[in-house]
Amino acid sequence: MSCVHYKFSSKLDYNTVTFDGLHITLNELKKQIMGRERLKATDCDLQITNAQTREEYTDDEIHIPKHSSVIVRRTPLGGVKPAGRTFIVDRSDTAVVGSSRPVCKTNQKSTLSPPLSLSPYFWL
Repeated sequence: MSCVHYKFSSKLDYNTVTFDGLHITLNELKKQIMGRERLKATDCDLQITNAQTREEYTDDEIHIPKHSSVIVRRTPLGGVKPAGRTFIVDRSDTAVVGSSRPVCKTNQKSTLSPPLSLSPYFWL
């Protein structure tokens, strides 16, 4: 029996998928991992990356050699959407209109107390 070791990127320990032959296709590896981890193929897809070379396997018919170690990440079926930027707009008089830089207001009063002075007898 041949095997491929896999682990999810958020986990510490590797699990093993066993199969017959010298290699396994990416599609078959994904099916076996989803079955072992009780994941539904309708909910997510798996991104498989070689743990040593960091090469991402993208072709479902690529052959992964036995005794390989891979890193698995769950991804949404539609792919990963780029994160949008959220800006907080300050409409006060000091804000510069059209600027994407944050506006810093300096506080004139210091709320910090002066440093404590320790007497030489404190440590005795």
